[in-house]
Amino acid sequence: MDAAWLVPAALGFGLVVGVGGSAAVVVAHARGQRAAAVVTPTVPDGVEEVIDALETAGIVLDSSNNVVSCSTAAVALGLVWNHALVHQELVSLVDRVRTEGSAANEEMQLPRGPFGEATVHLLVRAAPLGSRFVLVLADDRTEAHRLEDVRRDFVANISHELKTPIGAIGLLAEALESAADEPDEVRRFAGRLTIEAERLRSLTHEIIELSRLQAADALEHADRVQVDSVVAKAADANRVAAESHRITIVAQADPTAVVWGDESMLVTAVHNLIANAIQYSPDGTRVGVGVTRRDGAIEIAVTDQGVGIPESERDRVFERFFRVDSARSRQTGGTGLGLSIVKHVVQNHGGDVRVWSQQGRGSTFTIRLPEASSAAAPSRGARL
Repeated sequence: MDAAWLVPAALGFGLVVGVGGSAAVVVAHARGQRAAAVVTPTVPDGVEEVIDALETAGIVLDSSNNVVSCSTAAVALGLVWNHALVHQELVSLVDRVRTEGSAANEEMQLPRGPFGEATVHLLVRAAPLGSRFVLVLADDRTEAHRLEDVRRDFVANISHELKTPIGAIGLLAEALESAADEPDEVRRFAGRLTIEAERLRSLTHEIIELSRLQAADALEHADRVQVDSVVAKAADANRVAAESHRITIVAQADPTAVVWGDESMLVTAVHNLIANAIQYSPDGTRVGVGVTRRDGAIEIAVTDQGVGIPESERDRVFERFFRVDSARSRQTGGTGLGLSIVKHVVQNHGGDVRVWSQQGRGSTFTIRLPEASSAAAPSRGARL
């Protein structure tokens, strides 16, 4: 070959090789990006922002059911762990949506976590998100189910409790009519009728009070409350009942103890504890009310020298209509709602109430509330 052609031929060959090599690199890069997209899929634009803005739990899954994005609510409810769905029920719903290609809804009751027996009630909706992803939204309805259970039990209990005084009033009215010509019998039946009417009045009042305490705005008008004023008013309201049984009420309050809340509600709570102590104490004994400050909390303790509470029943004393001694409660007009009202008042104020008891030696109920000086705003507790 003529030497004059060698240089152009070499340049041409080099150009062909360079173009071919560049094309191969571009193709390889494109394939690598497609492979990376398959291995590490990205959520469509805007989806993560929407999930974060939702109050419900939101989860986005890829074609392999790997969690590529989720809200904090999904983690808090125990639905996601280690980039995967925790519950097989959710996986089955997602697989069905992916197979059918359409959205689906399902109500589920799932364990809240690996420990304990707590569960969550969820309304779960799953829907395709593009061609590769599935979006799962879970609305927590645990509180709604709990309130429905409480309402159902409450209605059943009220129906049972109201039957007794209403039935007694009906029978006594008939007895009065038949004994119209016997003054002594009329007086006796009239006295019984008054007692049953008072029991019915107390029951109705406490049912209304308990309903009010369960309202969302129970502490709408909270203010600073002097605890010694609460104790004094509650003790004074019980002195007549105490004196009729020769029971002494000894109250020692701390004038510097201040909490944030509703004074009338707190007076009701302490009043109920003192009344309960008087009801279950023998004549001639003493009921003590003390106030202490401890670690940013105010403690109000009501102690009696009564019959005490069996250990097997201490966890139930705050239940609606529960009575340790049903016969004694009915004789004294007890409704079984007093301690339940105490619990709700205290929880509405961000505190708790505890009981210590020993049969034959008495009981101590202690209310713990956040001290007002350590709280900038009213504290709202959980509601039942």
